[in-house]
Amino acid sequence: MLSTYVEIGNKIQMQTFGKAGEKAEKIYHSSIHEILSEDTMEIAMPIENSKLVLLPVDSEWIVVFYGINGLYECVARIIDRYKSNNVYILVLELLSNLQKYQRREYFRFSCALDMKVRCLEEEDIQLLDGQGIYNLEIELPMNDALIVDISGGGLRFLARQCYEPESLLYCSYYLKQEEEQKKYEIISKVMTVKKVENRPETYYEHRVQYYNMDKDVRESIIKFIFEEERKSRKKERLL
Repeated sequence: MLSTYVEIGNKIQMQTFGKAGEKAEKIYHSSIHEILSEDTMEIAMPIENSKLVLLPVDSEWIVVFYGINGLYECVARIIDRYKSNNVYILVLELLSNLQKYQRREYFRFSCALDMKVRCLEEEDIQLLDGQGIYNLEIELPMNDALIVDISGGGLRFLARQCYEPESLLYCSYYLKQEEEQKKYEIISKVMTVKKVENRPETYYEHRVQYYNMDKDVRESIIKFIFEEERKSRKKERLL
C-alpha cells in the first residue's frame, strides 16, 4: 500500500526529463498534502523565489519521496491543479511503482529479453568512431544472453560466458514498440560481473553501460521503458 511508504507531510522532489529522457537539472520541491488513493495524491504547489510555480497539467515528472523508511522514486503525471482551503494543490497520478531510490541516473525496468552478444577484439575497437557506431561483420558468431533489467544508461544481463570488466561488447536485441519489433545494435562497456549462485548451470551476471550511444537511440529505449511501466501499472489497477 502507498501509505506503507509515504505519509502526509513527507517532502518530495520533482525533476523534469531532459531531451533524451535523462533527468534534467530543473528540480522543484514540495510535500504531500493528501493521499487520495493507491495511485493519486495531492501535493502542495511548488514555490520558487516566493512565487507559485504553475506546473502544467499532463506533464510528467520523476518524483523522489522522502518516505517513512527512506527515499523512493517513481514516474508521475500532473492530472489536476486547484485551490483548496487557501492551499494551492497539484494532483499527481503515479505511472510506475515506487522503487527504492539509489541515486542512479536512469530509471531501471525489470524484464526478460533475449539478446545476442559478443566481445569486441582489439581490431574491432579500432573501427569504432566517435559516436560508437560499429560496422558489424554479421557472419561473426554471437552468444546467447538474457536481459533482466534495462535503462537509458545500460542494462543487466545473464550469460554462460564471463565477460571481463572494462571490456567492450556488441549487443543486439529487439524491443516491441508500436506493435513492431525494433532491433537495437549497441556497444556496451562491462562495469561489473559476478557468478550467479544456486543455479544448476554456470551463469554470470553482467552490468554494462552504453558506450557513446546516440541520443536518439537512448531516447527510444527510455520511451519503451516508460510505455511498459504504464502498461504494468494499468494491469495492476484492474486486478
